[in-house]
Amino acid sequence: MAGNGFSGREFGMSEQERRTRQGADYENVGADYLEQRQLQKGAAGWVLLAGLGVAYVISGDFAGWNFGLAEGGWGGMLIATILMGTMYTAMVFALAELSSTIPTAGGGYGFARRAMGPWGGFMTGTAILIEYAIAPAAIATFIGGYVEALIGIGGWVVYLAFYLIFVGIHLYGVGEALKLMFAITAIAVVALLVFVIGMIPQFEVANLFDIDPTNAAGSSSFLPFGLVGLWAALPYGIWFFLAIEGVPLAAEETRDPATDMPKGLIAGMMALLVFAALILVFAPGGAGSSVIQDSDNPLPLAVESAYGGSNALGSFVNIAGLAGLVASFFSIIFAYSRQIFALSRAGYLPRLLSITGGRRTPWVALIVPGVIGFVLSITGDGARLLNVAVFGATISYALMMLAHIVLRRREPDLERPYRTPGGVATSGVALVLAVLAVIATFIVDVRAAFIALGVYALFLAYFGLYSRHHLVAQAPEEEFATIEKAESELAGS
Repeated sequence: MAGNGFSGREFGMSEQERRTRQGADYENVGADYLEQRQLQKGAAGWVLLAGLGVAYVISGDFAGWNFGLAEGGWGGMLIATILMGTMYTAMVFALAELSSTIPTAGGGYGFARRAMGPWGGFMTGTAILIEYAIAPAAIATFIGGYVEALIGIGGWVVYLAFYLIFVGIHLYGVGEALKLMFAITAIAVVALLVFVIGMIPQFEVANLFDIDPTNAAGSSSFLPFGLVGLWAALPYGIWFFLAIEGVPLAAEETRDPATDMPKGLIAGMMALLVFAALILVFAPGGAGSSVIQDSDNPLPLAVESAYGGSNALGSFVNIAGLAGLVASFFSIIFAYSRQIFALSRAGYLPRLLSITGGRRTPWVALIVPGVIGFVLSITGDGARLLNVAVFGATISYALMMLAHIVLRRREPDLERPYRTPGGVATSGVALVLAVLAVIATFIVDVRAAFIALGVYALFLAYFGLYSRHHLVAQAPEEEFATIEKAESELAGS
């Protein structure tokens, strides 16, 4: 078990073998190093984990997904959502297995590290980091849109206020943060249900198809932008589910990861599938796809358009809908801090980033990305930031599913408290769809995709030139790999 203090030498490995493995160099650290990098244990059970999974994603129901209507029309967005829903469902089943087997704060980085070595771990971890560092900045712009619709004030003042408040709550403590997040998420769920009920009387099938067809190949009222538009809608189908994969990052703060992780992941995913279906049908079906396709606050706008002006329903959805954006903003701050914490603790990123305070929160990993995210949010371009986040996400999905397949093939006897239904066939489906989604990010916004690719390349250069020569042997994710290698060598001798 990771974190038990074992090292490769205790399994008969020489110092040199332990220090240099798979193209990386390792350093010993003292006991005080890990003492300064401890998270709060037992803070979450499966219900809170399911709430965390929904919280990560629920902002995607309130804003962001609707830009897919402008890319593919309602038919393109429907197909994109079905495909991406399939990808995420398959991926969640695979992650349920991986997170119950390798329960560390590294999440996807830890899984890929075990399967594909330090390079695979770093490539996966930094792709996730790009997603989680950028997604709050995109969500902040949507929060600004909702706040401006309510009180007439938006822009950087709103972005700064929300970053200060919610990073501050995370600094206070994880248990308190997760419980508050659960309460905010519950309000957002109520808002979605009230919105759907209110839009049912206004629903007309014709509203779904009110975007005029273009002359693109394969265009029709169902696919007004043709087949290319369908492909371009994939990243926005992702927005209904983006970040559910962050639940395993809470593994070291979970009471019983072996049982709680699978339950929390799967329950959260099932709820998200229901919400995606309801919003995709009743928001454009009540107001018209053309009305909300470019809006930063599509649900209040949909109510206003459907009812011919402002009313109590629209005001409620706007106010309570802000809770949905806040829930995702709040929870993804948790996710980026834990991903940075794990990569930094193991030496992949500067070690300073993983220091924890007296309340066992990684305060440096909370503040530094928060500052970067605020600066990015000032651009106000939520759609572009969204696409940068999706690029990082889809890269990480492909790598995590590859890790699942590799571990099933290479370590069939590894103890797996939960096993993915369908095995590698399930993760294989998710892998193929993830690769298609990566390609789609270049179709929908080539500039955003290349920006993300450039940032990713800089991370990889840092690892190749420096940090892979200074990894920490005692980090939990590295100990998992050390023990596995040593045990397999003993078994073969």
